Parts: sequence; C-alpha cells; structure tokens
Amino acid sequence: MRAFIAGGTGFVGVNLANRLAERGWQVVVMGHSADRPRGLAGPVEVVAGDGRRPGPWQERVSGSALVVNLAGAPIFGRWTAETKRLIRESRVLTTRNLVDAIDGGGKATLFSTSAVGYYGFRGDEELDEAAPPGDDFLASVCREWEEAAVSARKKGVRVVITRFGIVLGRNGGALGQMVPLFRRFVGGPLGSGRQWFSWIHMEDLLGAFSFLLERPEVDGPYNLTAPGAVTNRDLARALGRALHRPSFLPAPSLAIRLALGEFGNVLLKGQRAVPRRLSELGYGFRYPGIDQALASVV
Repeated sequence: MRAFIAGGTGFVGVNLANRLAERGWQVVVMGHSADRPRGLAGPVEVVAGDGRRPGPWQERVSGSALVVNLAGAPIFGRWTAETKRLIRESRVLTTRNLVDAIDGGGKATLFSTSAVGYYGFRGDEELDEAAPPGDDFLASVCREWEEAAVSARKKGVRVVITRFGIVLGRNGGALGQMVPLFRRFVGGPLGSGRQWFSWIHMEDLLGAFSFLLERPEVDGPYNLTAPGAVTNRDLARALGRALHRPSFLPAPSLAIRLALGEFGNVLLKGQRAVPRRLSELGYGFRYPGIDQALASVV
C-alpha cells in the first residue's frame, strides 16, 4: 500500500517516512525539491511540489491508501504580514489541494496535522479535545486547517486530526534550538516561566500515529501530547539536569516581545493540552515524563 506524506522532508516527516517504510509501506514524500533530506532511509520516493498550488504532485496522492499532511511554513520568528499569509496558505491551501487529489469511496485515510495552538491561550486550564478553539492568529489558522481536512469526509475518507505539541527528538525540532544555548551556559526559562509547555517525544508521536492508524474505527481530533505537560520553568530545569548545565538565566518578557513581536506571545503564554482521547483508547506512553524524555534525546 502507498502512503503519501506532504511536508515529508521535515523533522517529523523524515522520521515518519522511515517508520512506515520499515513496516512495508510504499512511501512517497513531497518537499520543495526532489533532493533527499538528511536521515531519509530506505526505498522512499521524494517528489517536488508546492502544496499551495495544484500540480503534477497530486497524481502521486491519487491511489494512496494513506495521506499524511505535515505541510506548513515555520512559525518561529517575527511575523510580518507576508509571513502570516505564508503560514496560513501553506497549511490551508495545501490541505484543500490534498483533499481534492484523494480518491473517494472510503478507501483512503487522511491524517492531517494541526497543533495545540488551536486552543489559544488559556492559562492553567487543562485542554482536552473537546475544548473550544481560541481567537488568536494561530488558533484561527488551526481552525481553518482542520476544516479543510474534515471536508474530505464528503468523499468517504476517514479523517484523523492530530494536534501536535512540541516534538522532542534528536537532530531537530525545538531542542535543536534550545540545546546549544544551554551548552553555552545561557539557557533558562522564557519570561515568568509559568506558561505551560505541551510536548511529546518523537517515539510516542510515531507510536501514537501507528496506534491510531491500526484502529479504523477512530477519527476526529487527537491531542498528540505527553500526559505530563510542564511549565516552561520546569522544562528549563529538566533540560539543565539532562545537560549538566545551569538553567537560571531567564529571557525577559519585554525583550522577547521586542524581538519577536506577536509571535512572542506564543512563547510566553502556551497551552496545557492533555491527550484524553488517546489515553482513553489505551495508548501506553513510552515517555510520559519530561526527565526521561530529555535523557533519551540529549
């Protein structure tokens, strides 16, 4: 069976492509170029395409039993009007074009990524999949992103929405930016450090994906986060312990907002998402706690 992964040349995509190939799937990944990304192993085909626009890449979607949507421009950095347009279009338009290309008739499954940013900024409130969306920019993008994916149900496609927390793994992701700072003895919490940090280890992300894929009766949204969300301060302390480095140098809120503008709120507020639906199905997390997760990565 064939699996098509949009955004498959990124941090999560490469790991997922490798895992599916190991399990016997014929995997096709789409990136901005046909160059093979670092770490991609095995007989995985790479095709070039811009998901925001219809094109020949859609021919590789047709006939796929599994379509995975991981596409999306990076959100890290100062948001200009052009950056916000790209963030939205790379997610919403790509999803619409994927749905257009998927064969109907109940033979395909779509796993479409979203994010815990869907819930907006809600302080200490625990947010399971039934919580309503927020009203900030990222929440509105996630809402449109998910609506575009759910439209595939009209074609008889099973749609699973995976709301990612911050993915912790080797050679990339958030830790790729955080670890060098701690190694240089300049790591610490952001702002007050009281904001919540919803995370998941890469192995549990891949494990949860396989767990849901093997259960054709499940659909709808799932928070892919560890059960043990932590505050930003506790994250900094745990990373300091894992690296044997101090973790007491905070980045002041004012400096973050001056440097990053609107995106600074994403770092300074956060969400406390919990994987209620995944836990109720009986998924057993390999890395439920932050210390063991970081120890395995760094």
